Amino acid sequence: MHKQTGQRQQRVDASLVVRVLVASIVALFVLIPLVSTAINGFKTNGQLMLDPFGLPNPFISSNYGGILSSPSFWRQMGNSVVVTVATVVVTVLVSSMAAFVLARYSFAGSRLTYNFFILGMLFPLTVATLPLYILLRQLGLIDSLWGVILPQAAFGLPMNILILRDYFRAIPVELEEAAAIDGCTALGFYWRVLTPLSRPALAAVSMLAMVSSWNGFLLPLLVLNDDRLWTLPLGVMQFQGQYSTNLALVMASSRSPCCRQSSSTCSLSAT
Repeated sequence: MHKQTGQRQQRVDASLVVRVLVASIVALFVLIPLVSTAINGFKTNGQLMLDPFGLPNPFISSNYGGILSSPSFWRQMGNSVVVTVATVVVTVLVSSMAAFVLARYSFAGSRLTYNFFILGMLFPLTVATLPLYILLRQLGLIDSLWGVILPQAAFGLPMNILILRDYFRAIPVELEEAAAIDGCTALGFYWRVLTPLSRPALAAVSMLAMVSSWNGFLLPLLVLNDDRLWTLPLGVMQFQGQYSTNLALVMASSRSPCCRQSSSTCSLSAT
């Protein structure tokens, strides 16, 4: 008996070692590009071209210093934070309420409504660029952060509803019946019972919405003409010129993360 227990423990230990080893290798592959980009931010363009994988010699701190001291950096950081937070709140709130109705109630056209939402996954933003721009212009949302927030939330609804609907359906109906007996309304059940029980799913869709919004480039480029409203991805684009690109500043700005910086604030020349 003790021998079998020892063998089982050894197998568990070996399995744990294998999982840790695999996780470490995956983490290494993820961290290497991030660390390399951060280190290359301390180089000049000349150093980056001559030795892209070596250490900076010497270290150039003016890339990071100039970016972090730029007023445009903090302005665009604030714009990105506002857009991301608002997108996450709108997306999670609307998708969770829609998923709640589609998961817990059966009505005429419920399946059709669900399929209508899922069809939204077949239409990427690039396909809807022209009609979306015309619609936003008619609504007066060009050069407005809401012109970025609302479309981002709308394009995030199909995936979030797909995830949340299945999660909500897995919650026992007996909980809803018990809440109804205690006098809880449908909205009360959604807010007081369903939402706390669905925190893992809500956290997952929140992360999806946050990453998609924070890295969004095409929609802000389409909507925001005023550079005072630019987000961080648009700021990084500022380092690309017609004939050359300041790769060292791009590396530094990608790790800050950073946005647009005026030439008067920080100007580096290739050596």
